[in-house]
Amino acid sequence: MQTETRHLNILVGQSGGPTAVINSTLYGILKTRSVYPEITGIYGMINGIEGYLKGSMIDLSLLSQEEQELLKTTPGAYLGSCRYKMPEDQTSPIYQKMFDRLTEDQIDIVLYIGGNDSMDTVAKLSDYALKTGSSICFVGIPKTIDNDLCETDHTPGYGSAAKFVASNVRQIVMDAEVYQTKAVTIVEIMGRNAGWLTAAAKAARKYPEDNPVLIYLPEVNFYMDQMLNDVRELLKTKNAIVICISEGIHDEHGTLICEMGGRSATDVFGHKLLAGAGKVLENTIRQELGVKVRSVELNVTQRSSAVEASFTDVMEAVACGVKGVELAMEGWSGFMVTMHRIEDKVLYDIDYRGTKVTNVSNEVKSFPEKWITKGGTDISDEFLSYLIPLIQGESYPPMENGLPRFIYRKQSIG
Repeated sequence: MQTETRHLNILVGQSGGPTAVINSTLYGILKTRSVYPEITGIYGMINGIEGYLKGSMIDLSLLSQEEQELLKTTPGAYLGSCRYKMPEDQTSPIYQKMFDRLTEDQIDIVLYIGGNDSMDTVAKLSDYALKTGSSICFVGIPKTIDNDLCETDHTPGYGSAAKFVASNVRQIVMDAEVYQTKAVTIVEIMGRNAGWLTAAAKAARKYPEDNPVLIYLPEVNFYMDQMLNDVRELLKTKNAIVICISEGIHDEHGTLICEMGGRSATDVFGHKLLAGAGKVLENTIRQELGVKVRSVELNVTQRSSAVEASFTDVMEAVACGVKGVELAMEGWSGFMVTMHRIEDKVLYDIDYRGTKVTNVSNEVKSFPEKWITKGGTDISDEFLSYLIPLIQGESYPPMENGLPRFIYRKQSIG
């Protein structure tokens, strides 16, 4: 007697800031259809939970094999993203509306690809499902260039962004050192609470005392007077000084350096909108030291450059998508995919596991103090042993007329 094959529908969402490899995770999810014959359909939320609540969803099975392959080398978020905070109060009608829609669409599994705040969404939805007796399974899949999710060695997206930062800082240094004129270049790098991405600038150096000579992370209080003294001393022996800073650096009172430029807006999660710390330092150094200064804000280019993506990062993002489906098929609702470095092997390798999403949501994995040196102005060589395996290999998108070819949806208003 044959056992009837159960039929399952998966709904996937992408949330928060995109990365160069978030679509690689989507590709990994799609490829599991050949592994699990019980998966009937895989659908995508358009603009995450926020869009789905408005009825926006597409059938991802309509993508051709060629289009699916393009996902691996396309930056941004193919499905669109959002920054939507689910209410703390689960008696809010939003929850009932969400589950009514999931039931109507016959969804059995929800996979949400995102960072800290996205894992908060997974935690709330899985908790609501448990309390109401719903059988819908919710699994989180990590992504963030900030690399600040707990319980995982690193996150998909970080390796490519770190490779971009190190490569571009090295190129900025080459440019900055052209002239004999005394000059300072400040490179502002993303990182609200954790300095993992800014620390990658350490890899830009070509020899021990090379630029960038000063690296500042948000894990250490920033002292403007001390920075000015350090730059003043360095200019005695160097014509060109390159400084790398995290956008979230702050003084001993917790005041963000960027706020000294008059910025104080917040997003829906209550996070202060950053950017501008480099400009504050630029103006201060120019005024106090009287030298030529320019600031460079890498901004969204750090997370959107598929042309400089790490092949390792792409493959790990794909594997995280596969593991997300695996956890869901085994019924692990309220869990997030995690990556664990295998320490007892000569070659770098990763073991994919899962952890309760409540261990991750609303928590921050700070850059380790043991890797911060020289009074908070430099990074140890030990960090490079952690970083270098993550930025290995290239993953070039196919080119067309000299430009990268991506898969995209035509955007609509509303």
